Amino acid sequence: MSIAATLFDMDGLLIDSEILWHKAEVEIFGSLGVPLFENSSRSTKGVFVNEVVEYWFARYPWSEPSNEEVVDMLLERVGSLVELEGRLLPGAVRAIDLTSERGPVALASSTPLALINRCLDHFDLSGRFASVHSAEFEPYGKPHPGVFLTAAASLGMEPSRCLVFEDSTVGVIAARAASMSVVAVPTPEDRCEVEFLLADLVLDSLDDLSPQWLDERFA
Repeated sequence: MSIAATLFDMDGLLIDSEILWHKAEVEIFGSLGVPLFENSSRSTKGVFVNEVVEYWFARYPWSEPSNEEVVDMLLERVGSLVELEGRLLPGAVRAIDLTSERGPVALASSTPLALINRCLDHFDLSGRFASVHSAEFEPYGKPHPGVFLTAAASLGMEPSRCLVFEDSTVGVIAARAASMSVVAVPTPEDRCEVEFLLADLVLDSLDDLSPQWLDERFA
C-alpha cells in the first residue's frame, strides 16, 4: 500500500530548537541544583516536557518551585529563545512543500500546543499543516505512538499510509510502533544511535530529501 500522508515532528527537525531546549534546561534546572552543562548532550531529547521535569526531579529533587511551575518556566524560556535565536533548519520548508504536493501534511510533536503554535507563528508556518497535534493531549508521550496515531486519524489515514519525519530516537520508535514509514534526520552526534536503523531512510539534512524517493513511496 502506498503512502498518502506525511507527519512532521518540529523541534530539531524543522526548527533548530533542540539546542535552545538544552540551553533553557541548563539555566532553569541548574538554578535548582541539577548538574546540567552547556557542553553535555540532551538525554531527554524528544520527551514530553512534563516527563523531562519529572525525570530530573526524581534524580535531583528540589523543594520549590513546583514541577508544574518549572514546566511553565521552561516553556516560556524556550519560546523566548526561539523568537530571539531560533532558525529554520536547512530544507525544512522545501520538505513541507514536497510532501504537501503529494498528500495532506500534519505536525505531531512532543511540545505543548501553545508553544508549538508560538513557534509556527514566529516562522510563518501555521498555515502549512492540515492539523497540528501535541503529545500533551495523549496518555503517554513518545516513544508511545499516540500522537502519531491521533495525527493520522485527523487526516482520515490508516497509520500504514503515513510517512513520519523525525530527528530523535524516541520519535523513530514511536513512528515504527504506529506502523508508519520513517525518514530520520539525526544530528551528526546522534547518528550512531542504533534506533535509527529502524528508519526507512536516514538523511544528514532535509535538503537531501529526494523528490524521486517520495514519488516511489507515494505512487
